[in-house]
Amino acid sequence: QIQLMESGGGSVQAGESLTLSCTASDYSFSSGRMAWFRRPPGKEREGVAAMVKDGDTTYADSVKGRFTISRDNAKNVLYLQMNNLKPEDTAMYYCAADPRRPMSLDGFWYNFWGQGTQVTVSS
Repeated sequence: QIQLMESGGGSVQAGESLTLSCTASDYSFSSGRMAWFRRPPGKEREGVAAMVKDGDTTYADSVKGRFTISRDNAKNVLYLQMNNLKPEDTAMYYCAADPRRPMSLDGFWYNFWGQGTQVTVSS
């Protein structure tokens, strides 16, 4: 059973940066496919960024140019670098792995999820 754990969330001011991390047990990020999702308060979950084995990435339009998904294969950690944060980025952020459809930003396709880490951006 793959277990994912996010960390790095917090409360920041608009324009600041945060880096989220996701660690995994029984899953190698270097061989797999993974993504970041978020659930804003009172809203549906939405895809943020996804990555596949060869390093190709995709982003939601709302975060393009501000967020970067990456991984450290040696440490088996997935990252989400978030720059120029906006109040609308406030959400619970989740990492997900092992999608049935690679590179998808639809959470329906993902088999494993972390518990989430809260990001709050104030204006």
